[in-house]
Amino acid sequence: MTIVVTTRVTDGLVMASDSATTFSNNEGVVMKVYNNANKVFNLVKVWPLGAMTYGSGSIGAASISTLSKDLRILLDPMTSLDPDMSLDGEGYTVEEVAIKARRFLFEQRYRAQYPDGVPNFYMGYRIGGYSAGAALPEVWEFIIIGNECANPVSIYDRDSFGLRWAGQGEALDRLILGCGSDTHSVLVNAGHSQEEATTITKTLYGGLCAPLSLSAMPIQDAIDLTYFLADTAAKFSLFSLNAPTVGGAIDVATITKHEGFKWIQRKHFYNEKLNRQIQQ
Repeated sequence: MTIVVTTRVTDGLVMASDSATTFSNNEGVVMKVYNNANKVFNLVKVWPLGAMTYGSGSIGAASISTLSKDLRILLDPMTSLDPDMSLDGEGYTVEEVAIKARRFLFEQRYRAQYPDGVPNFYMGYRIGGYSAGAALPEVWEFIIIGNECANPVSIYDRDSFGLRWAGQGEALDRLILGCGSDTHSVLVNAGHSQEEATTITKTLYGGLCAPLSLSAMPIQDAIDLTYFLADTAAKFSLFSLNAPTVGGAIDVATITKHEGFKWIQRKHFYNEKLNRQIQQ
């Protein structure tokens, strides 16, 4: 599983993810967890565009990390051989990038690999950054579930800021929203009707929610907060009595209007001192 956290402030966008990737058998039993997966990507080098993934870590034999680099080549006008996928640096939008990412990952790769879909397949893909000439960052997302994938949707209203998380979010649900994911079912099992449980749950969320960010928060504070939340989810998974399906290094990147996409913290499988020619 995964945790991905996004923080939107007026100065920019922060994206953070853990590094765990989980392999299960046909019954859903966790067989192995690796802690070195890449889930945060720069979609066009030096442009203010990035992406994150959660859920399934591959389509067929190809990891989402490798597919995202394939997508990068198609989006970049300097490397693309497909005019329908290439971006116009002067007029692109984040929504357009999300639409093209969905076309590549779902329509071209997923459909080709799984013509009839996969019943238990679930993968979210979140694209963030700045449209050409825009003053504020945007975040768009699409989710592949089984054989379906709706069009990308914006996860922030134009004037909304703050935190959004996805994946294995139980720790953050409890910490920030004040209630876990089982609150509704616990209330029903305690004798409340479905309608009563829904009302009570909404009341609890409204009264217990703990705001942790301001729209004017400096980007460094947004970085610290985003890292803290991703790390908290990983630590919660580590000490829970279930398989530690959130874990490994926390990768963090920022996207700002003038600096573009910048890595803040990132793991490498190679020594940078020995590979100066490599730029990713």
